[in-house]
Amino acid sequence: MIVLRTIHIMDLVFVGVILTLLCLGVSGSHTAHWFPCEFVDEKVYVNKNNHTETQYIHKEAVIQFGNAGDSPLYPAITFLVTASKVDMRLYVDSEDGKLCCEIRRYSTKSTVMRWPAMGAQDYDIWFTCTLRSTKGLFNITTFLRHTPAAPTKGRPDYLHWITIKEGELLTTSAAMVVLTRTPSVEVGFLKETTLHCQFAVDHKLANVSVEWTLQRHGERSKLFSYFSRTGKSEGSGVSVKAIGAGNASFKLRPIRKNNEGTYTCSVLIPPLHGSHNIPLSLSEKPRVSLNVGSSLALTLGEDQKVVCDAEGYYPLDVNIEWYRGPAGGSLTPVFLKNVLHSSHQLHQDGTYSLSAFFLLQPGLEDSGYKYTCRVSHKSLLTPIRKSFILTVTEPDSTMWYIKVFGFIIVMLGILNWLLPQYLAGRKAANKRF
Repeated sequence: MIVLRTIHIMDLVFVGVILTLLCLGVSGSHTAHWFPCEFVDEKVYVNKNNHTETQYIHKEAVIQFGNAGDSPLYPAITFLVTASKVDMRLYVDSEDGKLCCEIRRYSTKSTVMRWPAMGAQDYDIWFTCTLRSTKGLFNITTFLRHTPAAPTKGRPDYLHWITIKEGELLTTSAAMVVLTRTPSVEVGFLKETTLHCQFAVDHKLANVSVEWTLQRHGERSKLFSYFSRTGKSEGSGVSVKAIGAGNASFKLRPIRKNNEGTYTCSVLIPPLHGSHNIPLSLSEKPRVSLNVGSSLALTLGEDQKVVCDAEGYYPLDVNIEWYRGPAGGSLTPVFLKNVLHSSHQLHQDGTYSLSAFFLLQPGLEDSGYKYTCRVSHKSLLTPIRKSFILTVTEPDSTMWYIKVFGFIIVMLGILNWLLPQYLAGRKAANKRF
């Protein structure tokens, strides 16, 4: 993490501490004169099996903004970024919190061409400087062009990297920036969202190609492409007119299950190719309900099936638990083990439902206790809780006597009706014989 700040004399006292940290808080934006960074150097070699291997070496570095000929401010590898039409600081807000900075070498691979800017050469060396917000607010990749004093031996590529020594200063110019303010997206079903992708280049009439792809279940599909040289585009979701202003954002509507995956925005301005991966995940909060009210009254000997339903959630993983504890008490509720779960039900919209239930057969000692269903899901910052308080009473003895007395009266009535008929039947039988 880094601090963007203007230079003061007292900074020299603290720089040793600052450069030992990867990340610090942001306190400035486009007015910053420097900030510490990590340079991930590469040592590429061919092993004894004739395979190319890369060793990564992490070094302390400083991004310093100024003019050609400026002296390094600190005893570290300094990337002096001189003025151009591209300034990475313009895209960093002072309220963006903390961010990380990383510099890497960039290979143009088989493409050998002169960048269309003043002072550029065929043997230019390229680097990328990536600023990443730890709050997930943005990712910014800037391409830095360095022109050596003289051509190096061999093609300036990964097998012929120039050696960068500790404390060395490299004068660079920001040639292109590609950024997203949606490094990752979480959205609900049937919602609309825009995946942000923006770019800027240091010269006009650049030959730009823009492409959006979706990686899902191991398969990559092309969603949109545009080539400024031909003016042709394929697919939808991006405004071709907006691309001319550096806006290549992709609009999704409405979001469905098959939209989930990793989206990649690629911007190609030869020989530079910048891209950002934007994972998009779907998330729906569960609706939780009980089949009983906030209070439940049972008579001793009665039982009740209690059900907690979690409905309409996504993704699949959800956890439903039942707890029992004194109402208003300070004791920790006890986890109930006699709980059964239904199988997950898949709905047509792609969401799921699940139930957790148990048979409540309370005793008098259970009266006054609170029973709580707790539902946890990745879409929830805190679990959802639904509770009821149980009241258990003994059977009413008066009602018991009334029931018994009523039963006796009914039985006497039946007997009083059946007995005369029985006697009359006997009497008639005796007369026949």
